[in-house]
Amino acid sequence: MTSPEPSTIRSVALPSEHGGWSLTLEPVVLGLLVDPSWAGVFIGVATLLAFLTRTPLKIALVDRHRRRTLDRTRIAGRVAAVEGAVLVAVATLAAVLAEDVSFLWPLLIAAPLVAIELWYDIRSRSRRLIPELAGTVGVASVAAAIVLAAGSPDRLAAGLWCVAAARAIAAVAFVRVQLRRSKAQPHNLWLSDGFQLLAVAAVGIGWQLDAISTAGVIAVAALALVHAVLVRRPVPAVPTLGAQQVVLGLAVVLTAGLGAIAP
Repeated sequence: MTSPEPSTIRSVALPSEHGGWSLTLEPVVLGLLVDPSWAGVFIGVATLLAFLTRTPLKIALVDRHRRRTLDRTRIAGRVAAVEGAVLVAVATLAAVLAEDVSFLWPLLIAAPLVAIELWYDIRSRSRRLIPELAGTVGVASVAAAIVLAAGSPDRLAAGLWCVAAARAIAAVAFVRVQLRRSKAQPHNLWLSDGFQLLAVAAVGIGWQLDAISTAGVIAVAALALVHAVLVRRPVPAVPTLGAQQVVLGLAVVLTAGLGAIAP
């Protein structure tokens, strides 16, 4: 029996959504910045493993949905099984180290959103707007889970989830429009603008409820303004577009995180 080619393993094991790395890690960094703990670290590791596991799991489920079994199907199944086992072990360790099991609530609430994304994944429709929004808002719950695992109050956790989700939906809508513009495809600038307004409105409500700091609101509002300007300028190369989002995401996370812990 021949060993699978390294290129085949890479194709089924590594996510192709480059922007997904940033949107997955931002809630982790936000939560650990506000209230770090070992439980939070392991929740972050589990989040990264879940992101990695999604790729082989999606391939295996798509092929099964289409009733076909290829070499990549078997490889993807094995990779998903190994990564899934490690994920369960890391998540269990996080639960053991957590100050309070209440950290599970954000993850349970977000589970239907992740399920929606997986449903679209199985049908090879993961590039549509609904699964992208559902998945990113679901992943944003990790910020809340991390601070709850360290013993932080519920209101702070809800506020961080709101900030991370607002950043995610603003980015998803903006990038979708930019990619369509770069390919000279039909697009609507108001799709991006509308979600920028929604992101600002969400954090504004959180601020009114004393769950989000003023710095967090300013960070998301500044992000929305930058997106509104950039979406009307020439579209940069895709790598540059991705780099812009990494910098903007980090700026939001640092500003909102430092604002949340400021006296």
